[in-house]
Amino acid sequence: MSGRPMPCSPREIGSLFLFEKLTAEQLGRLCAEGRVERFEPGPVYAEGSPATCFYVMLEGTVVLSRRVGADDVEVSRTSQRGVYAGAMQAYLGDRVRQVYNNSMRVTEPTRFFVVPADTFASVMREWFPMAVHLLEGLFFGSKNTQRAIGQRERLLALGSLSAGLTHELNNPAAAAVRATATLRERVGKMRHKLRVISAGTYDRETLAHLIEIQERTAERVAKAPVLSPLEASDREDALADWLDDHGIPDGWRIAPTFVQAGLDLDWLDQVAAAVDEATLPSAVGWLSYTVETELLMDEIADSTNRISHLVDAAKQYSQLDRAPFQVADVHELLDSTLLMLSGKFGRQIKVVKEYDRTLPRIPAYPAELNQVWTNLIDNAVSAMNGADADDGRGTLTVRTARENDRLLVEFGDTGTGIPPEVRDRVFDPFFTTKPVGEGTGLGLDISWRIVVDKHHGTLRFESEPGDTRFQVLLPLTAPAPDDNPEEPA
Repeated sequence: MSGRPMPCSPREIGSLFLFEKLTAEQLGRLCAEGRVERFEPGPVYAEGSPATCFYVMLEGTVVLSRRVGADDVEVSRTSQRGVYAGAMQAYLGDRVRQVYNNSMRVTEPTRFFVVPADTFASVMREWFPMAVHLLEGLFFGSKNTQRAIGQRERLLALGSLSAGLTHELNNPAAAAVRATATLRERVGKMRHKLRVISAGTYDRETLAHLIEIQERTAERVAKAPVLSPLEASDREDALADWLDDHGIPDGWRIAPTFVQAGLDLDWLDQVAAAVDEATLPSAVGWLSYTVETELLMDEIADSTNRISHLVDAAKQYSQLDRAPFQVADVHELLDSTLLMLSGKFGRQIKVVKEYDRTLPRIPAYPAELNQVWTNLIDNAVSAMNGADADDGRGTLTVRTARENDRLLVEFGDTGTGIPPEVRDRVFDPFFTTKPVGEGTGLGLDISWRIVVDKHHGTLRFESEPGDTRFQVLLPLTAPAPDDNPEEPA
């Protein structure tokens, strides 16, 4: 938007704190190459448009805002003479993208001294070469520092992820190894029983009955019902009594295995009817090996399935085999992150999921959203494990819902809360409340840039002792992917 041109007075320009040390010749050049414009209430420039001018307010009221999702959020409002905005990084040239980083509007007739971006860059380099070098070093140094520490933050998260994944993989892997060793032993005993059978102990008809019972037993193991502890205990007592009554040794040891396999007294009666009394103990022993073998194979299958599930979750978390920008299910992303970080929770922290499964898939950068989930969950766990927390006990609640035209992901914890005096700084780079060496202070800054800058969403929080909630609001629809290299990756 263009204002109404007005005369430029070097004396008036020189009275501004920004230019008060300039010579008359320098002020004359500024007035010659710049201009004074009067703007009526309304917009002056829009965020994201090419930064063509540097604005210094002479009189009036100016409001600066940032675009957050579908809303313009006011970040500054002032009537202070001499405040400036616009192409403040023009002196960096083509090394950075020259666009307005905010939107500016005026609420009353306002006069600005307007300097073209090229002129501003030129006079900065000519009049203040040392200052320009220092500012360049500060700007790019800060960028490099944030990038390096951001990478460090990701490496720390990766180390934590690796530790948690290793811990989670170890349990099913160890279970599979134990089950395999036991299975080898049971198969060996079955081979011994087969040698006894082949020696002619059983006639053909008895053997046929036993094989038929063995096949039906294997089928029952696969369909075994889930019993309550009380039901299982009662059935174990009944089976142990039956085994003792029929002279089967170690009935107390065999009964729990049979109950786990879903076998009952009727099944034992069928076995007893198929063989004579003398061979019943051997027949029950042989069939018990069948039951144990089936149960062990089920355990191995369950363990390997858990390992496969963990590997799939790791792939989902890292998104290594996925496109950077895609339509994603936030619940899948949340589940994979929770699984990857489960080693952090311990036994004292309870995880509650309150998902609205009717929510649609959304366009997003899944790997980066997983980084946001990781940072927010890690902070919640730290708050519940802090020195002031109740021995690390607490509840982490992950909730999803629809809020108007946006998708809400909320992380609630029962930790100590965020002190009021630091709430305005939690999203600042390098600010952390964690002990020295335990946090970089970039987790929430990175999360903010991913949610707000890259996904055009909102990241906010509410906190009081025992109830802290970080909320991520994401658009249900999103613009085309933005591959700006300045964005977090």
